[in-house]
Amino acid sequence: MKKNKIFVWLARIIPALILLQTLFFKFTAAPESVYIFQQLGMEPTGRIGIGIGELIAGILLLIPRFSWLGSIMGIGLMSGAIFFHLTKLGIEVQGDGGMLFILALVVFIFCLITLWIHRKDIPILGEMVKG
Repeated sequence: MKKNKIFVWLARIIPALILLQTLFFKFTAAPESVYIFQQLGMEPTGRIGIGIGELIAGILLLIPRFSWLGSIMGIGLMSGAIFFHLTKLGIEVQGDGGMLFILALVVFIFCLITLWIHRKDIPILGEMVKG
């Protein structure tokens, strides 16, 4: 049982840490972040807006009662990131070796796992899953 709890926490902590760690680059207008959002035609509003969304998702993932909501937000945000990597940015951005794309995939996968784990906590839908 203890291993299960550790896994549940890791499934929430890993994406939360990635989401929260990348905020520094978005909120300080790091050149890499500015470049990405310029390529998407979303600089600076998109960069700051996405950063705020990632901040909220990261915090919600760490609150057991709301981790389902943080995971839904994370899935949505990372779906956008993955989409833009595959359509406009490319897997590798400014020689990063695909690291941003990989991090987006990691967050996406762990948020899916977290959502599945906490599916019974989702209001209304959770009642259908329980009963």
